Amino acid sequence: MELKSILKNGIEIKTSGTTGIPKVIFQTPSKLKAANRVARDVQKIASTSKIYTVCNMNHAGGLLAQTLPAVEIDAEVVIEKFNPFRWVKQIHNFTHSHLTPGMALAISKTKGWKTLDLTDKIIAVGSDKVPAECINKFVSKGATFITNWGMSEVGPIAINKTFTKNDMPAQDIPLYTLLGDTSYIDTKIVRNELFVKGDICVYDDWFATGDIVKYEEGAYWYYGRKQ
Repeated sequence: MELKSILKNGIEIKTSGTTGIPKVIFQTPSKLKAANRVARDVQKIASTSKIYTVCNMNHAGGLLAQTLPAVEIDAEVVIEKFNPFRWVKQIHNFTHSHLTPGMALAISKTKGWKTLDLTDKIIAVGSDKVPAECINKFVSKGATFITNWGMSEVGPIAINKTFTKNDMPAQDIPLYTLLGDTSYIDTKIVRNELFVKGDICVYDDWFATGDIVKYEEGAYWYYGRKQ
C-alpha cells in the first residue's frame, strides 16, 4: 500500500461489517486531508511522533485514525499485526497507538500489564463501544486515553473525549456508552438517530449514521444501531 499516493488519489475503504452489511466507501483526497488535520489536532500528532499501528489497514481505524495523518507529515509509523504481548513490550518505543476495545482489554490481561507504564502515551480507542472499565484501566497506567467515534463514511476521528489521570474515573450510564463531549463535525439528532455533515464526511449532505444517540450533560452517548 503506497500511503503517500493515497493522499493524492484517494482510496476505497471497505467497512468492517460490525454495524451492518460491509460496503465500499471512496475516500476523496479532500476528505482525507480534512480528516487528517482533525486527527493530528485531537491526538497531538506531530512530525516527531512515533505511531504504532496494529489495527487492520484495510479498514478506517487502521489506515485513517493515526497512520495516514502521520504519514502526511512524515512522522514515523510502524505497522504490525496485533499481538497483545508484543504490544506491551513495544509501546515504550512509541508515542501513539490506536486500538479497538477488544484489543485494549486483551492488553490489560497480559502478564506485562502489571508493570506497564503508559505515561506520555496517547491511546485512541474506537470501532466499537468503549466501556468505562477500559478507559479507567489505561488512564490508571498514565496514558492519555481518547474514546473516539467515527465511521468509514466520517472521520474516523469525529466525536471524542480525552481522559487523563487528572480526570474523575469514567462512568457508563444505564444502556448507554460514551461517544465523547467534543464533535469535529456538524451533528443533529433526529428521532434518536445521529446525523452528521462536514468536510470530514464523504457525503456533501447530511448523512444518517444509523447510530442511536442522545446528547446529555454535554456529551454524546451511544445506545445501539437503528434496526
